[in-house]
Order: sequence, then structure tokens, then C-alpha cells
Amino acid sequence: MTLKKLLSLLSIIVLIALAGCGNPTPQKPGESVQTSAGEKGEKKITIAGNGGVIESAIRDVIAPKFKEETGITVNYISGLSGEILSKVELQKNAPQIDVALFVPVDVIRAKEKELIVPIDESNVPNMKSVDPRFIPVEKAAAPAFGLVIAPAYNTETFKKNGLKPIESWNDLVSPDYEGKTAFSDITNDWGFNTLNGLAISNGGSTEDMEPGLEKAKDLAAYSNTFYKNSTQMMPAVQQGAADVTVMGSYSIGELAVSGIPIKMAVPKEGVPLQAFSAGLVKNTPNSKEALEFINYVISEEAQALISEKGFYPTVEGMKIPEKYEESIGLKASDKTFKPDFAKFAEIRAEVSDRWAKEVTPELGKKLK
Repeated sequence: MTLKKLLSLLSIIVLIALAGCGNPTPQKPGESVQTSAGEKGEKKITIAGNGGVIESAIRDVIAPKFKEETGITVNYISGLSGEILSKVELQKNAPQIDVALFVPVDVIRAKEKELIVPIDESNVPNMKSVDPRFIPVEKAAAPAFGLVIAPAYNTETFKKNGLKPIESWNDLVSPDYEGKTAFSDITNDWGFNTLNGLAISNGGSTEDMEPGLEKAKDLAAYSNTFYKNSTQMMPAVQQGAADVTVMGSYSIGELAVSGIPIKMAVPKEGVPLQAFSAGLVKNTPNSKEALEFINYVISEEAQALISEKGFYPTVEGMKIPEKYEESIGLKASDKTFKPDFAKFAEIRAEVSDRWAKEVTPELGKKLK
């Protein structure tokens, strides 16, 4: 064999060897990865939910524990509940999300659109221990992050100015706050629940929002603006631009433990008890692993970890950590109620349109 032929043969052998070391075929979400030794790699699932404290709870606490116990890695995508619902719907023929965390209204919408698989004790055994007050609708999703949406106020400012604590949803409307308020626009759940509270406090109801819309005009008149989301509202409270607000209890608790003198108020009319719930996305190829995650996230172990982030445990008999008791603790005498989330979903578009046309234009009109 000539030297030239020998070199050519060696070149072919090297090329074949290099081809064998190339990148493997990309894996689909959740698919097991084969190592060079033929061993199975880890399983992966994708969870979609709110950013902020919920994201940090899952990424930093729940996901590591879940992987430790099951070997399943959690990938997290953050976004607002409505955005996640839209993504799930767009991807319904080829899901990229395995578990979606929804606010109650979006759980109902997802169920109506048949985008999620029904969840109950038959496929998620830990549902047997869940407090039914947190379940938005039967056989739909598992309530994982418990909360109320409630008024809150700066205790130091109220004491300094001789203001009485908030005792009614109607107490949110006052010239005494001098425009230092942080209320959400109705497009946010915090805003919609504020409107519902005002309706209930003025002889209306979820069925009859008219009294709430009228009172909301005064709320707007004594406010500088309506905020779009929590990422705008929390800094306003932190920086002293707002002394009165309506927020999810977990955000109030987060502010309180960070040193802000803030306390949740439970109006005499009550506060709405609810949860961010975990839904199993229909047609996901990773349903087994996704159900494992959902079952874990409503276990006592996971709920204890989640409550450390300021959420009420959704498992019956569990309590919120002591560090949150003063700011967001619920006493036995405090009135809570479960909203009619189906009605919320039905009327939201119409009421939101009226809010934009009738309430928002009143902003700041009664401020000096």
C-alpha cells in the first residue's frame, strides 16, 4: 500500500470516529436522555406560573426537593396566569408546558376549553387532604398556593396621623390618605376582587356589581393611578409612596418580613379565600411525571415549604409560620368567603369594559 493510500484510509477512519462523537438527536421535553453508556438520564417537566415569590418558591425550594425525591428535573417558565392560559391553548396539539399554575378564573376557563385533565383523588391521592375552601371548581386543578386578597395599611403612618384601622372595604375610600394609595387596575385579580369587595359592602354582589362600580368611582377620585401589576405596586409601598393598598396576602407578608410596617386588614364583609392551582395540561407526553409533581406540591412537606414564602397551606390542619402571624395571620373570628369564580369569568369582560369607561376617568378628581 502506498503512503498516499495509507493516509487516505487513516483520514476515513478519523472522520468515522468524529461522527460517532457528534451531538445526539435533540430530546423532546420530558424525554429520557441516553448517555454514551446507554444509561437513562433524568426526566424533565416544564411548569408555568407567576414570577416573583411563586417562581422563587418552586425554583429554589420545591424543585430541588422534588428532584431529590423523584429524580425529575423541573424547568420553570414565568408569566401571568392569563398569558399562560393563552400559551397552553396555542400549544394544545403539541404541549410544551406540563403543569400550569392558574388563578381561579383561569382554572375555570382552562376546564371549559378542555385544556387540562381533571384532577381528583383518583390521580392525585393528596387531594384527599386539601381544604375544600381553596378548590376553585371540582375535578379541575390542585390548589397549591393559598391566599386571600385583602386591604393592607402602613401601621406607622396610620398611628402618626391618627387614622383608624381599616374595618370595611368602604374604608379604602378616604381623602385622609391624600392619594398615597396603591390599587390595582381591574385587569389584575387584585383589582377585580377589590371591586367585588366594594360591591358586597354597598348592597351589591358578584351578581350585581353596580354598587361596586359606583363606589369605585370615589376610590379612583381619591387615587393618583391604578397600577397594572404587583411589580409596580410593591415598590410604591416599599418606598413610602403608598400607605393603603389591596394585595394578595403573600405579598403583604413578604413586605412585612422585609421590615415594612404593613398589616393586612380583614374587613367585616370578609376577604376572598383562594389559591393558585396546578393544572395538568392535556396531551402532555409527561403526564405521569407531571402528576407526581402535582401530588408532591400539595403534600404536607411541600406545603410547609411553600408556607415559609407567605402562602396559606392548602392542606387541612396546617398553619402559617409564626413570622407571618402578626402581618397576615387569619383568626378564627375573621370572615372569609369563597367567591363565585364561575360568575367572575362570565362577567369579567363586560365589567372591565365599564371600569375603563366609567371608573378610570375619575382618577385624581377629588385630590387637592
